[in-house]
Amino acid sequence: MKLLPGCGLRSMCLALAVVVLTPAALAQVPPSATEAAAYRGLLAKAYRGDVPGLEQAIAAGAALNARDSHGRTALHIATFARQHGAIRALARAGADLNLLENDRYDAVTIAAVADDEETLRLLLSLGAKAGQVTSRYDGTALIAAAHLGHDGVVCQLIQAGAPLDHVNNLHWTAVIESIVLGDGGPRHQATLQALIHAGANLRLADRHGQTPLQLARARGYAEMVRMLERAAP
Repeated sequence: MKLLPGCGLRSMCLALAVVVLTPAALAQVPPSATEAAAYRGLLAKAYRGDVPGLEQAIAAGAALNARDSHGRTALHIATFARQHGAIRALARAGADLNLLENDRYDAVTIAAVADDEETLRLLLSLGAKAGQVTSRYDGTALIAAAHLGHDGVVCQLIQAGAPLDHVNNLHWTAVIESIVLGDGGPRHQATLQALIHAGANLRLADRHGQTPLQLARARGYAEMVRMLERAAP
């Protein structure tokens, strides 16, 4: 797969960003240890990554898209637990890869928020959608990843055709979230660069009419300002 400009090796972004988590990220609730211990059948096997047991349960007629009390399916649970064998087995059996749990997150967004590039790559390769509207903020996996500065995830989602200019109900795009919810550091810079090179609309403003360039200037994010100025038509 050809890399987009701005989606270089992780070594370009060695410094870790200190991310301020908003409710958009905190709303994701992985299974607690107590919940996991109470799982039975398909959900338990998905959590443990017990592929033979999972296949036996499926062959015996287990409901592929059964949910726990948070609306998580076996696929959501396997994604939270990073159980790739279970994800593959569920996909082979026909589990729905795009269902939303109670907080309106799909497996793709769960992996994106977790900065789990390997699981995200697997889900996308199996046919999971990159551009669903998710979360109580009517966002996307791309917006969530941009908010958190998960630059590698952002690159994967761009390559998979995620909508660059989706506007959530806070009136923010992925570009805007990379600025207003980031720290201006290396990973958020790499995120913004990837979005710029992919052709994201840099003129879309927030609900107060502030453009990405104005928002970056207001926060003193000098490198982001330079990126946006260079990209200005």
